Amino acid sequence: MKKAEQLEDFYKKTSHWMPDNLKKELGHFNVFRLEEHLVPNTDCLPYSRRDFYKVSLITGPTKFYYADKSVEFEKSALIFANPQIPYSWESKAEKATGFFCIFSESFLDNLAHIKEYPVFKPGDPPVFILSDQQLEDISKIYQKMLVEINSEFTYKYDLLRNLLMELIYSALKMTPATSSRYNGSTASVRVASVFTELLERQFPIESPNQKMKFRSPVEFAKQLSIHVNHLNRSLKEITGKTTSQLIEERLIQEARALLMHSDWTITQIAWCLGFEELPHFINYFKKNANLTPRAFRKLQNV
Repeated sequence: MKKAEQLEDFYKKTSHWMPDNLKKELGHFNVFRLEEHLVPNTDCLPYSRRDFYKVSLITGPTKFYYADKSVEFEKSALIFANPQIPYSWESKAEKATGFFCIFSESFLDNLAHIKEYPVFKPGDPPVFILSDQQLEDISKIYQKMLVEINSEFTYKYDLLRNLLMELIYSALKMTPATSSRYNGSTASVRVASVFTELLERQFPIESPNQKMKFRSPVEFAKQLSIHVNHLNRSLKEITGKTTSQLIEERLIQEARALLMHSDWTITQIAWCLGFEELPHFINYFKKNANLTPRAFRKLQNV
């Protein structure tokens, strides 16, 4: 499974420099002109996920893909991308233009609960097609960002936070673009791809304070904004297995790894894997491994 693109990966891929304070600062923010950071000889972005948030202004005929949906626009659009949903886009123009900013969740920690805004929720449409006036207004915000990011102003990041929130609030006043689902097997491939990404991004569990967020088919379907039956059909078509089977297999795989390679208690492991009651985890593990967690761990230590 391809890992999520991290901020360090982004800078290595698109720039000759990396901010010295990338690891040290509380939260991260940067802004760019789109045309200066496109991959050479292509006006498209690979279908993958990142570990950072991104807000893009793209001008020119473009097709944007996210989850199992797509949105096409001819002139310009404001697009919001969150770390949970893989996305890509391709320009139909000779050269795409615009702006984009990237930031970590912690950049807005003291100002807003970013996951609560509809523009960043996995099930909500993230594309807002702009009128000529809206394009002018949004462009001015990005231009201000570019000026401030290069300034020596002591409080420039406070100002940049406010400009970022202005982008978000501007979008919240608009109506999202209507998306269309893929048809046939292509749609199932997209659903299976995003489901796998959402499942895998919860692993590996590296701390006894880390807990699985999504464990049931209903929770995954909600994240994908589709009915659980649709999710099941798509996964069955592509993998031959149900949603529950795929979740169960990956959960047991992680449980085995933690029992073998960590010194955490079985109660801690159960909690990390989303089990509030230890007996439930013991029965769940025994049903799949034919051994209790304790017996499995003891066998590995022989």
